[in-house]
Amino acid sequence: MADELRTLTNKSWRPSSLFEVPWREHAELIAALFSGALVLFAWIFESSLSPATYITLHIIAFIIGGFAKAKEGIEDTIQEKELNVELLMILAAIGSAAIGYWTEGAILIFIFALSGALETYTMNRSQKEISSLMDLQPEEATLLTEGRHEVVNVSSLRVGDHILIKPGERVPADGAILKGESSIDESTITGESVPLTKGKHEDVFAGTVNMSGSLTVEVNKPSNETVFQKIIQMVQSAQSEKSPSQLFIERFESTYVKVVLAVVAIMMVLPHFVFGWSWMDTIYRAMILLVVASPCALVASIMPATLSAISNGARKGLLFKGGVHVENLSHIEAIAFDKTGTLTKGRPEVTDAIFSEDIDQRYAIQMTASIENESNHPLAKAIVAYSNDMDIPLTGVEQMNDVSGNGVTATIDKTEWKIGKPEFVGKNEAYQFESGIAETLASQGKTVIFIKKSDRIIGLFALKDTVREDTRKAIEGLRKRGVYTVMLTGDNPMTAAAIAEEVGIDQFIAECMPEQKVDELKKMKNHFNHVAMVGDGINDAPALATADLGIAMGEGTDVALETADVVLMKNNLPKIVQAMKLSEKMNRIVKQNVVFSIAIITLLIISNFLQVLDLPLGVIGHEGSTILVILNGLRLLK
Repeated sequence: MADELRTLTNKSWRPSSLFEVPWREHAELIAALFSGALVLFAWIFESSLSPATYITLHIIAFIIGGFAKAKEGIEDTIQEKELNVELLMILAAIGSAAIGYWTEGAILIFIFALSGALETYTMNRSQKEISSLMDLQPEEATLLTEGRHEVVNVSSLRVGDHILIKPGERVPADGAILKGESSIDESTITGESVPLTKGKHEDVFAGTVNMSGSLTVEVNKPSNETVFQKIIQMVQSAQSEKSPSQLFIERFESTYVKVVLAVVAIMMVLPHFVFGWSWMDTIYRAMILLVVASPCALVASIMPATLSAISNGARKGLLFKGGVHVENLSHIEAIAFDKTGTLTKGRPEVTDAIFSEDIDQRYAIQMTASIENESNHPLAKAIVAYSNDMDIPLTGVEQMNDVSGNGVTATIDKTEWKIGKPEFVGKNEAYQFESGIAETLASQGKTVIFIKKSDRIIGLFALKDTVREDTRKAIEGLRKRGVYTVMLTGDNPMTAAAIAEEVGIDQFIAECMPEQKVDELKKMKNHFNHVAMVGDGINDAPALATADLGIAMGEGTDVALETADVVLMKNNLPKIVQAMKLSEKMNRIVKQNVVFSIAIITLLIISNFLQVLDLPLGVIGHEGSTILVILNGLRLLK
């Protein structure tokens, strides 16, 4: 676990990030914890404190812990013209203190302040992912005007402008290539690890990387309408949408507060005239009602169980960004998976190496790997890694030229070598090599690279982004639970079909741009009540945010980690099934706690009306039920 934690600490979202941002962002959390510490101190040393000191400590705890929530409650009431739970909690705490039970009131403030602080912290962190997305789009571009090169701000570019994009630079704006040819790394948009070769009249997208050749591009979209900007806008839009459960709670909140306050107000007057109670008894019963009606046990029904489940998951390599996400997991009916880096390892590997019978295979691999070692292309790196795995030493290369988008040429011992596409080495000869084996390999979703020595093709490498060892196990586990699985990929249909068949996924959709992934998620949500998305790339961020539950791979991009609701620290897909079982258990315990706490609150309220409940018993019932539901929730720590 330590290694995975160290890996995740290199990402922009991580558990320790709580201590790496300005303390002002955590003022609510600090206030809540300090308030709780004061209450604990007063409770432990009550016998040695003077009454004035004891009360003063609780007043300070009330002010420090309750200020933020009281301010929020008053402001929301004025703005929305609706009562809210914040006000009820503050009044319940004050009512508790008014009849001499300072500790109960302060504990109520502490629990409510802590839950609010955690909610605020989560909201603040969720905004940071937009910043990390924007960092990937260049702020400047090289504008071509009458033969001159002028560096300008990207926002000043207009449709029709011509810009120069040098090798290694990120594309600053969407446009079409006017001159040049290059390999473009579009992983930020499509998620695919293998760069695409693009030439004249083909489109390039902002945020992608120009890997080799110099390009002249005509801008065809304003800077605020690029594909990359749409990704940012979709993430923002999805985050601002409220879940049905959240909307229900917000609608229920005002009604609950009004009912409780109305009943308490009636209790402070009516029993005196109807039942002949004394004014002291009437106010006493009203204060008891305000205390026992405060939902301490109800609040505690969820938080301890949730935190226990989160801790349990963390020990198993599952990081949840909030209790609501643990709850939602067990309700998932369908899951969409990104392909590259999620179902697969995210990098090409050599799956086949085929050579002519009269060729020394180790020699051919040595020469090819030595030449490819001069290149930074992902396919070249895969061939070098294949050579290293076979303990084949590399040799010197006299001259190597990268022919953008096609392959490489090199000279070793005065012999010319060519490595690349069929068109680069000779299309007819390439497809005739070894009885046309290349077409069979291509139909399996593999990329085929040919090796030509002098004027003869001597072999080929077939490469593929290989499936993770545990992917099929994960898909089978989900199928047993009745979860429908879909693969969304920017790859071509042939490769997508091969991967889908290999892992046993129910459905696949190929050539998906980020906005198409979002559309497909929305279609799935029309057919299933709860849909999850699993991904690792920048291009997956909008879909992760759109899904009811977003799950990111621990080795994924910062943006994916920020956007997702759950992180698989060990990139272990079968952990999703374990997480769903943990979610089921948590939901079961939460239901037990909720039913129990509501039953106790109802019993206490009825007993108070019947005058068979005095304040000490009310406190025992109220606080005792809270302790019991907390202990029940802590069972999830096992």
